[in-house]
Amino acid sequence: MLVNALVNALGNVPEALGRETLAAAVAHFHEHGYASLGRIADEDTVRALARRADALMLGEVQIPGLFFQLDSATGNYDDLTFGLGYQGPSLEYRKLEKLELDPLYRAWIENPVFEQVVRAIVGDDVVLYRAILMNKSASGGTPLPWHQDGGRFWGLDREPTLQIWTALDDAPIASGCVEVLPGSHHAGLVTPLGGLVQQPFVDARGADRAAVPLPARAGDVILLHNHLWHRSGRNTTGKPRRAFSVCYMDAATRCLRKKRAPRTFTRVFASSS
Repeated sequence: MLVNALVNALGNVPEALGRETLAAAVAHFHEHGYASLGRIADEDTVRALARRADALMLGEVQIPGLFFQLDSATGNYDDLTFGLGYQGPSLEYRKLEKLELDPLYRAWIENPVFEQVVRAIVGDDVVLYRAILMNKSASGGTPLPWHQDGGRFWGLDREPTLQIWTALDDAPIASGCVEVLPGSHHAGLVTPLGGLVQQPFVDARGADRAAVPLPARAGDVILLHNHLWHRSGRNTTGKPRRAFSVCYMDAATRCLRKKRAPRTFTRVFASSS
């Protein structure tokens, strides 16, 4: 099978988490909104995915249908531009999306550990909302303010809950690692629109004081609930900080947008029935 062959080519991927390890991770995820699985991607896997990311940004590998967004020249989130797509070879792209179209990333999306976790949290019939590379380049990148990944902005008939995040580089605090507000997912969306959490709500929750950083090593995997408040700062290490995030959701989910044709979503994992 192509996926299995590619996974094997990436490196040694564990076939499964132990029952107790899986149960503990799922329980922590539900209670706190996040959970660390530790190092799932070995050195060969991390190297292959990181090199592929650079090759895509530099145009050495071209895959029709990918979405690109360059970082702002100022390093300010409010100065980001949208809808411009690929603008030539650069390692300053902030985001690459639709990486399920790339066979190497598709193999990682469907690795056995992720399948095990997704089936435990989402269910047996699963599609992708998105598969994205988030890049904070060696020159610093752009801070990402407190936000939630859901709401009307996402245009769905139900809220997804699970994102699986893989570090492709070491992500210490100085690199702008993910920071979370534990348990914040229990209150649901701050506003129906979702997305950025406005400053009055941040102040009211004392989020800046209560933030918990989640430093990671290359190959570490973290589960994140879509409604968990999370953010990341600027990268001050002089080295890239790349991470790959995949949002899995129930296959019954439908797109609600009306200005364009409703989105269809890519099914992953063979049916367990």
